Amino acid sequence: MAPRILLARHGQTAWSLLGKHTGRTDVPLLEEGRQGAKRLGERLAGEPWASLRGMEVRTSPLVRASESCDLAGFGVRAEPWDTLMEWDYGDYEGMTPAEIQAVRPGWLIWRDGVPGGESVADVAARADEVVAWARSAERDVLVFAHGHILRTLAARWLGFEASFGARIRLEPTSLSVLGWAYGAPALERWNDTGHLEG
Repeated sequence: MAPRILLARHGQTAWSLLGKHTGRTDVPLLEEGRQGAKRLGERLAGEPWASLRGMEVRTSPLVRASESCDLAGFGVRAEPWDTLMEWDYGDYEGMTPAEIQAVRPGWLIWRDGVPGGESVADVAARADEVVAWARSAERDVLVFAHGHILRTLAARWLGFEASFGARIRLEPTSLSVLGWAYGAPALERWNDTGHLEG
């Protein structure tokens, strides 16, 4: 079977809870985020995921992703990879969507990028690098990263423009799987937070 890529978004932080754009600022996990990452690890240790424990793992080096990876039980063998860092929000770092709209009405990151940060094309190019790596792997791979880069990655996996990412929400500590259907790239699982329930 062709390799799949499992996507784990980092746990909850104070900024993600408030809806602030958190790019390169190294915001730590909240206790809620730490517990969520542990639950994700417990889920991946059970069926149908247990057979995947030997897969290659990469993580964004930012602490909220690398700590989520570690708490989930994959930190020892995870390779930090700058390509998985979150979108560089430049001048809009730390701002909420409402605050950005107040200074730039009609702004949409998926179309406009950010001043002083990355363009949509910049982020799409990084996502394409991850797609190429995953598709060349000998088996399924797992990455721990951030909301916007993972949404861009899903869009590019499917063969869509990065702007498709605007249409697929992704919650903290969620699990998603990019796989195949009838030989074509497909969303096998998306934004699954079942491990956080109960």
